[in-house]
Amino acid sequence: MESAFNIQDYLAGGVESIMKDAFRSTLKNRKETMFLMKFSRHAKNATKTRRKYSENGQNIPAFLIASITSRCNLHCSGCYSRAHDACNDSEPIDQLTAEEWDDVFSQAKDLGISFIVLAGGEPMLRRDVILKASDYPEILFPIFTNGTLLADDDLKLFDENRNLVPIFSIEGDEEVTDSRRGDGVYSKLVSSMDEMRKHNIIFGTSITFTKWNLEEILSNDFIDHLHDMGCKVIFFIEYVPVNNENADLAPTDRERDILFEKINTLRKEYDEMLFMSFPGDEKTSEGCLAAGRGFFHINSHGGAEPCPASPYSNINVKDTSLIDVLESKFFRSLRDEGILMAEHEGGCVLFENKEDVERLLNRVD
Repeated sequence: MESAFNIQDYLAGGVESIMKDAFRSTLKNRKETMFLMKFSRHAKNATKTRRKYSENGQNIPAFLIASITSRCNLHCSGCYSRAHDACNDSEPIDQLTAEEWDDVFSQAKDLGISFIVLAGGEPMLRRDVILKASDYPEILFPIFTNGTLLADDDLKLFDENRNLVPIFSIEGDEEVTDSRRGDGVYSKLVSSMDEMRKHNIIFGTSITFTKWNLEEILSNDFIDHLHDMGCKVIFFIEYVPVNNENADLAPTDRERDILFEKINTLRKEYDEMLFMSFPGDEKTSEGCLAAGRGFFHINSHGGAEPCPASPYSNINVKDTSLIDVLESKFFRSLRDEGILMAEHEGGCVLFENKEDVERLLNRVD
């Protein structure tokens, strides 16, 4: 029987591969090389910390997803966050402050959490929080951004703090990207990627895959284009329908199998790049990784949720610690009662079994 895919081990190996690639490059990549050397040591120490907690029966995931803002400057077609009122044009007054996020990052470091995804909304609208993140070189912060707001100050920030890794959202070619994200977005994305390459800054891309764009985004031409632009990380994010009208966009098992097989091939062909799918990697990780099994989510108001696609919470980081969140009855129930391992049609088991999730939430309230 084939062993389960371990994302932590894959990422650690990917960091080493990128580090070797940096060594082979010219001395102008020295900042990147030095950071990757240090982070590799930090990641190993973090793994030891998590193992110590595990010996006491406490599960600490390697990943945290932090939605640091609800505000966004774009109105993308079919946006899940806007459809569920998790994204707005203006900043609500009860969002976590930069100091509160700083406390979250500090706790995460002490627990051995190695990767904190900064999401939104548009996270570049909260530069105050990103500045706090720069103070934690032990943690890698992928910043999922639409790439339209980068300024010279941001390039300087990324250049000086290599633990901040921009992840640009793209849908495919110019026509497909602009049709969903707005006219001119693709050209701004390409310009932002070009600036990253000029400054020798590692960046990645996030691609929402649907039933209809999978062939294009998995084509060698498209992957080669991103590779040549300097992209080092590609996240394939499964499209979650916002309503029944968009249901035909959702991938089926056929598309997921195609993606699964292609990613395995890409990981062999492009060994200097990282390829991950969400939530698709659960197929090779023996179940869903949400609710602290592999990651968890904190929304912009501080609510701790199993996953961004399962926005249910009865606990807030304003009032309690991260370890108490992970040991909460709700998270433990999700991990212990089989929902994360349940059979399901779609890519997100919690989204498809939301009635059961709500039942558990109500039971522990």
